[in-house]
Amino acid sequence: MSEEAAIPLCRSADLVDGGTAVAFDVVYCGQTCRAFAVRWQGTPHAYLNRCTHVAMEMDYQEGRFFDDTGRWLLCATHGAAYEPDTGACAGGPCRGGLVRIGLSESEGVVHWHTAWNLRPFTF
Repeated sequence: MSEEAAIPLCRSADLVDGGTAVAFDVVYCGQTCRAFAVRWQGTPHAYLNRCTHVAMEMDYQEGRFFDDTGRWLLCATHGAAYEPDTGACAGGPCRGGLVRIGLSESEGVVHWHTAWNLRPFTF
């Protein structure tokens, strides 16, 4: 796969504003990683599920990334907080922003986009 591609991820209705994330696997820079998509203020966003403080998954329960207020993406282990729409560090022990994954939404389907360093995980 040499060109960028749009990979179907989920139905648009599966992503509820400030709700549970949809998880998926990707190959990022040669490593298999978990990623997640959420909806924030009507727009879907996706990131690698990797805290920038220590490279470990952030969700405290499968698909749970938003804090109790529903405002921040939160690393359950370290308390690092990230902006849901940009992945930028908003506070806590983060070292930069989350790795963003391009998304698009059309005809009731959310797609994630490959890049030079981001490919689908295949068995």
